[in-house]
Amino acid sequence: MKKPTRGPAVAQPTIEDLRQPLAALMRATLLDTVIAAGTLEAARMLESQRTALCGPRNSQAEGREAYRHGSCDGSLVLGGRRVTMKRPRVRSVDGRELELPAWAEWSREDPLDERALQQMVLGVSTRRYASSLETLPVPLRERGKSRSAVSRRFVRGTQRQLAELMRRDLSEVSMVALMIDGIHFEDHVVLAALAIDETGRKHVLGLQEGATENARACKSLLEDLQSRGLRTDRTILAVLDGAKALRKAVKDVFGTRVLIQRCQEHKKRNVADQLPESMRPSARRAMNEAYESSDPKRALRLLENLGARLQQEHPGAAASLQEGLDETTVVTLGLPRRLQLSLRTTNPIDNLFGSVRRVSRRVKRWKGGNMMLRWCATAVLDAATRFRRIKGAVEMPRLIAALKAHEGTLDQEDAVA
Repeated sequence: MKKPTRGPAVAQPTIEDLRQPLAALMRATLLDTVIAAGTLEAARMLESQRTALCGPRNSQAEGREAYRHGSCDGSLVLGGRRVTMKRPRVRSVDGRELELPAWAEWSREDPLDERALQQMVLGVSTRRYASSLETLPVPLRERGKSRSAVSRRFVRGTQRQLAELMRRDLSEVSMVALMIDGIHFEDHVVLAALAIDETGRKHVLGLQEGATENARACKSLLEDLQSRGLRTDRTILAVLDGAKALRKAVKDVFGTRVLIQRCQEHKKRNVADQLPESMRPSARRAMNEAYESSDPKRALRLLENLGARLQQEHPGAAASLQEGLDETTVVTLGLPRRLQLSLRTTNPIDNLFGSVRRVSRRVKRWKGGNMMLRWCATAVLDAATRFRRIKGAVEMPRLIAALKAHEGTLDQEDAVA
């Protein structure tokens, strides 16, 4: 007997093949159930509170203090947008509108400003905000998710964060080291100040907008910090790039009690920019050897030898190297190696500016200095939530002792004078 012809073999679904669509179905069903049940529970709670004030429906309770007054459309926040819900109305016997406690609590704060801030920090544009929200499974009228609405909320939220940052009390910050640098936006610059306290923790102190990174803008920033309680009457370590304006402003505010540490990475880049490509590796190696030395005299001698070699053919590079050559404070303080690595460059504040660039990369057109400050404040405060102590923080007592020793020397000199 001839066997019947069989069709092509069909692969049987595996357990994993069945699990994936089942998981998606369960998720959608759970979302539908939770939102639908929550909406019904909210309506039940509102009606229960109205019954507590007015008594059962159609009852003629004596001595009641309120009565039902129908309902009207209201809006509450749900899932990153506003949804329209029926709000039961209650009036007192003398005609005053009474607010139900549940509705008052749900509408007391508007979390949409915070939601807009979070989405923008994550890189969601105002155009794509609506598509980033979960689709509501129940038929509710939605609003507050348009591009203009999200933009208005973002402006409000960033303005509030900027105001909080610029009003923050700094009297409790036990600053040991200070870093100041600027980030450029078109023809503006925003200066930022970052403090490192006695435990090695970092604190964003404030921002200042200016047309250039000049001494006036820098001094204005420091004076604002001083007015908010930051102590400027004791010795600190200031880690700066090569900008003369920053150095002058710090010296004007802190006086002789401040020790200046030039950022070694900035110094290496400044020298390399003045040299041809073929000479840059050897110059970097020579500078690295000097900066790695634990002997301040040897480090200075190596840098001076490099400057002498460059003087004849590349005087610009030599001048850049010799400018501020003696400001190798971290080496002279005799700090442990790990702590030196943290304090010899402005990398901590450069990393902070990296967060600013990431958050603001979608901005196509800047509308003035206030907008720049708002975006900077939002980015640095977001970055501050992930701050860690600097490397070598356990050795901070060594730095504190070195700064106090320098301060004692200055006090003795003042007494003699």
